[in-house]
Amino acid sequence: MTSRTDKTTSERNDVDGLVVAIRSSGRIAAFTGAGISTESGIPDYRGPGGVWEQRRPPTIGDFMENEASRREFWDRRRTDYPKLVARTPNAGHLALAELDRRGKLLAVLTQNIDGLHQKAGHPEDHVIELHGTAHRIRCTSCARSWPASEIQSRLATEEIPACEVCGGILRSGTILFGEPLPSGAWRRAAEVAKSCDLMVVVGSSLVVNPAARLPVIAKQSGAAVAIINRTETPLDRTADVHIIGEAGPILSQVIERTSNGGET
Repeated sequence: MTSRTDKTTSERNDVDGLVVAIRSSGRIAAFTGAGISTESGIPDYRGPGGVWEQRRPPTIGDFMENEASRREFWDRRRTDYPKLVARTPNAGHLALAELDRRGKLLAVLTQNIDGLHQKAGHPEDHVIELHGTAHRIRCTSCARSWPASEIQSRLATEEIPACEVCGGILRSGTILFGEPLPSGAWRRAAEVAKSCDLMVVVGSSLVVNPAARLPVIAKQSGAAVAIINRTETPLDRTADVHIIGEAGPILSQVIERTSNGGET
């Protein structure tokens, strides 16, 4: 049986390993999932009390074919989107942004749709949103898109807003179940995974494909892989560094220790 002291020592040593890995790497990729944003008050999807425990996952087929599903989506968005906009980056987001400012981060590859990495200070072109973004609304017919705030204002008088250009069905800029990832985002993410020398996975269960393949691609291309998550993942045994815990406090500690003059 592992004692509390043994467990604490093991976790500290894993943090030590991540400090060493970041110090010795110059081409770092961060792969983030819902777990990095839960500390900002955004619920995850698959965990206890997560979104999919409360309602079934939306599918693209149902959204396009079922007017009731579209009405339900816009009803929720009236209240949910302002709450999302009010969320702020937490210590985990800020730590990765600091790594970016130091010039060591190639990009953030994120499964999240909340835009908190950009709020934390990452340049837009350093964030690859694999599952899209909640901050854009697009037309399913003519493919035009708008900032979400523009469409949000119409919800005061419209139950189900339609495209003002062609009359088509409007939807969020996020990826729904049954849809492929945006080809451009996937291609860029795969290129980053192949060229990085360290991939730091933060807050992802690594069960949603094809995004979960990115750490595997990085490993096969010669990079080290570090995983920080509250629960176990399928790739823990192959990771070079494995830390179970909250992303914010761990990343804050690591970034502080890797600063100039910080503890080795």
